[in-house]
Amino acid sequence: MCLAVPMKLIEVSGESGVAESGGVTVPVALQLLDNPKEGDYVIVHAGFAIQTIDTEEAQERLKLFAEMAEMAEDNDD
Repeated sequence: MCLAVPMKLIEVSGESGVAESGGVTVPVALQLLDNPKEGDYVIVHAGFAIQTIDTEEAQERLKLFAEMAEMAEDNDD
């Protein structure tokens, strides 16, 4: 299963950039977005930013990912 992860764009340079989430930074391709800007939250899948989302939606999704990770850790015990 593949997940598309919300990340914050911290660098934009033409059709590429760098996105960050939870202290992890990754290079991302930006060709699929119209006018991406530093500070935007984007959905990243397989190294491509595929959609821009607002900050509130990004925070909600990140919270859900954190809850799922916590549940997985609890199940490992």
